[in-house]
Amino acid sequence: MKAFFTTILFQPMLNALMWIYSIIPGHDIGLAIIALTIVIRLILWPFQQSALKSQRALQTVQPKLKELQIKFGDDKAGLNKAMMELYAKEKVSPFSSCLPLLVQLPFLIALYQVLRAGLTSANFDLLYPFVHNPGTINPVAFGFLNLASKSIPLAVLAGAAQFFQTRMLPMNRPPAGAGPGAKDEDQLAKVNKQMLYIMPVFTVFIGISLPAGLTLYWVITTCMAIFQQWLFLHTSKTKNDQVLASPKL
Repeated sequence: MKAFFTTILFQPMLNALMWIYSIIPGHDIGLAIIALTIVIRLILWPFQQSALKSQRALQTVQPKLKELQIKFGDDKAGLNKAMMELYAKEKVSPFSSCLPLLVQLPFLIALYQVLRAGLTSANFDLLYPFVHNPGTINPVAFGFLNLASKSIPLAVLAGAAQFFQTRMLPMNRPPAGAGPGAKDEDQLAKVNKQMLYIMPVFTVFIGISLPAGLTLYWVITTCMAIFQQWLFLHTSKTKNDQVLASPKL
């Protein structure tokens, strides 16, 4: 399994990083990390888009779930049956947003390991013959930031980006027309609200302990996620406005 992971994911990503590093003027590892992160995010774009659509679909049925909870009260069996019928009717699954994220996980783990290897000039024996072997990597990016060392400001920036990303998630943005009982009272809404503040703090805590190169990746990939979520929400709002504005027959 390890050999498969190395051949299919780690080695191609490592070669991509070293190739980008070799062609960028000035051989700036920071720019190489940013470029590779953007490429990976674009490759994974359809999976993330699918997860956002699933989250939106689940979020739109929350008011109906709340009505079922009120209707069945302590009747857990009846509530579970009614919930499954609702999910089938609305063609949504409570687990539908998890699968696209799980598909992305191996890619993100491989990228994490590639960045660690690149910053320490390790595993260069895995470079393809047509990829230039730099021998060693200059860890200083943008002329002032040592990506091999820890960076508290970069960790704080990663935490701030994480906060905005979590805040923009469809599950944290109640749909238009949803009543006050459809949010915050529900246990899922309470958990989401807690995660809104827990995740940024966790991100800063982890970022402080990582080399700045990995924290830079975290900042860039989170900013890409924010852009994708904004685009998704903007497109969804435009489609809804067009539906509402269309003449009724």
